[in-house]
Amino acid sequence: MISTTSSTAEMVTQGKLQINTEESIEDKHSGRLGCFGWLLVLISLLFITATFPITLFMCVKIVKEYERAIIFRLGRITDRKPKGPGLFFVLPCTDTFVKVDLRTVSFDIPPQEILTRDSVTVSVDGVVYFRINCPISSVANVSDAHSSTRLLAQTTLRNVLGTKNLAELLSDREGISLSMQESLDDATDPWGIKVERVEIKDVKLPQQLQRAMAAEAEATREARAKLISAEGEMNASRALKEASLIIAESPSGLQLRYLQTLSSIAGEKNSTIIFPLPIDILQHFMKRD
Repeated sequence: MISTTSSTAEMVTQGKLQINTEESIEDKHSGRLGCFGWLLVLISLLFITATFPITLFMCVKIVKEYERAIIFRLGRITDRKPKGPGLFFVLPCTDTFVKVDLRTVSFDIPPQEILTRDSVTVSVDGVVYFRINCPISSVANVSDAHSSTRLLAQTTLRNVLGTKNLAELLSDREGISLSMQESLDDATDPWGIKVERVEIKDVKLPQQLQRAMAAEAEATREARAKLISAEGEMNASRALKEASLIIAESPSGLQLRYLQTLSSIAGEKNSTIIFPLPIDILQHFMKRD
């Protein structure tokens, strides 16, 4: 059993080595034009020499600082690297080139109807910022890098938000953006694209859910207000109790308090003043009788 497993592992290893060797040989021969290719290049050079300097305008090309040119000579990428910025030369009839913009590009993710993990339907949109960091991969590995990135961003938004609860979606937007950025960056790396930033713009909830959340929040605020009011009444009753104990220890303090109340009422210029008469004073006169 052990020998069979080891022999299988050796066969797999040999197969991988053979595949890697074949790929390296193909990479070495991918830049070669062959005899017929070099013959066509030589004919193109002779044509340039014969029609000089008219063909000079056809051969000299310019790319800007933020652009790179991928030159295809008889269908093969020359030198395996982009040209630019500045001047570069192409051969007529044998060379074609593609310009690639290296600036950061932004696009809006259209609103997506997403079902969260707790079975709530929401509409979410966002924005993605990306740029091309490998011009050759963006031309040779994908037909339309920009369109493919847009479509992938939409599906990634659905996949990532489908694993989140509504509470996580509303409170952890930064974490969701980072998760989306990592997923997009890994997926678009073979296309030569670097995803720089992903942002969640807006989360739209159904009207019924908005009303339910508003009612829940209002009930929570009312309950909190009642608790605060009850705590205030409790503290006020404690303060009144302490004040009554102090007044009970000194009866003259009650009379001073009444006089202070009369003074505050008189300052308001009221036409009618209702002054409560303490029962203790009546009892004092009744004892004298």
